[in-house]
This record gives sequence, C-alpha cells and structure tokens, in this order.
Amino acid sequence: MASDLQDRDRPILFFDSGVGGLTVLREARVLMPDRRFIYVADDAAFPYGAWEEPALRDHILALFDRLLGRFEPEISVIACNTASTLIIDALRQAFPDHPFVGTVPAIKPAAERSRSGLVSVLATPGTVRRQYTRDLITNWAAKCHVRLVGSDRLASLAETYMRGGFVDEDAVRAEIAPCFIEQDGRRTDIVVLACTHYPFLVNRMRKTAPWPVDWIDPAEAIARRALSLLAPRDLHQVPAGAGDRDDLAVFTSGKADFAATRLMQGFGLAIA
Repeated sequence: MASDLQDRDRPILFFDSGVGGLTVLREARVLMPDRRFIYVADDAAFPYGAWEEPALRDHILALFDRLLGRFEPEISVIACNTASTLIIDALRQAFPDHPFVGTVPAIKPAAERSRSGLVSVLATPGTVRRQYTRDLITNWAAKCHVRLVGSDRLASLAETYMRGGFVDEDAVRAEIAPCFIEQDGRRTDIVVLACTHYPFLVNRMRKTAPWPVDWIDPAEAIARRALSLLAPRDLHQVPAGAGDRDDLAVFTSGKADFAATRLMQGFGLAIA
C-alpha cells in the first residue's frame, strides 16, 4: 500500500479507444494544473464499433488489470462513451477499490436546455445501441423528441484530422445530416456530442450544418467530476520534483507513428 505522501503524487489515468479523450484531458489540465496524467489510447483495438460486446468487455477488463498494476493511478477516467456505456459498471465491480469516472451522453442537460424539444444525440453505433443510452432518454428526456444518430465515420475522421490536419467537409456534412429534423414548425436546436472524438470536428460541423444549433460537449463536466473525487491536495506535501515528472501517452499497440507522436507531444505528453 502506497503511503499518503505517495498517493498525492499518483497520476490520473485517461482512457480512450484513440485520441478523442484528449478533449477531456485538455479540460482536466485547466482544472488540475498541479496533477500528473497518463493518457492511454487503445489503438490496438480501434475502432471499438467493430467488436462484439462480450469480446470488447473482456478486452478492456484485462487491459485495465495491467494498467492499474503498472501505473497505480489515483483515479481513472473512461473518456469514451462507447466504453463507458458498455463496461463502466463491470470495471467498478472488478476493481471496487479504484474510482472510475465514466462518460455518458449529456442527454439530461440537453433536454433541460432545448427550447424546441427536438434533440439529437450524435454517437458511435455502439453507444446508440446501448440500453444505457435509451434509459437516459427515458429517465431525463421524456418530454423531448430525441433522435439517436449513429455515425460510422466521424471518429475515424477526427483521428485523421488530429493526426494529419485535414478532414473531408463533405464527409462531415453527410455524417451529421440525420441530426437535423423539422417537425411542426420546430427544428432541432441541440446536438449532443456523444463521442469524445467529435469536439475536435465541431468547427467543421458548425460550418456544414444546415442551421445553427448548440453542440453539447461534456468534456468540462467530466473533468469536474474527476476533480470532485480526488483527495484534496496540499502542495506543501507534494514530494520535491514531483511536478517535473512527465505526463505520459501510452499506445496499446506499442507502435505510435510520427503523426501520433507529434500530436501527443503537442498536448505535452511523452510517449511511454
């Protein structure tokens, strides 16, 4: 068991299938500038939508068994809607002494904010299929018409954009088009970005959308939830030199290419 002094220097682990969780890490850095971070991109298994659910569940559980042993994080943030809606409960059961923060579609705040009552949830097909997502609609958005839109390509488009700086705007337009509906003189006024990859493309989405909407990005709320679960930190008790230790990026394939390495370095992460 680590001492209390060592606990205060334990990192926060962020986990995603690719680079999407960097949107949450970016917000966490603002809220927790004195903390150390480990970012895990499960690129060996990307995209998660290609997996059968039982196999993906077993894969992530086994992976976390190794990650928790290797890095001993204070808390883990599952910065991926697809993984969270599938496995967050199983992770908490498998590792009951370790806190996990999940990422689920921001359906409740969308329903509260919508004036037209027409809300779309833009997600991966896996998140759209989950009963977890449908239960959120039943519990928090019963008075709204919520359209679930499963995109096959947006996560990959975001990965390509972040690694190479280019995205096909026509492809973005085609992926978001089903989000926009008109009904009895009303229009969709809110689109929930239910994949952490998607905020990287939000400027392209605004440009190609048929009319203006509010795009709900849950990254800040997730970061705030993680902060609320951390033990208070007295900077006078942090070990000397602890703040000089690198934040790390881990690619589960072990094969970060030049573009991925450059991207992580741009976020202040050293490749582990």
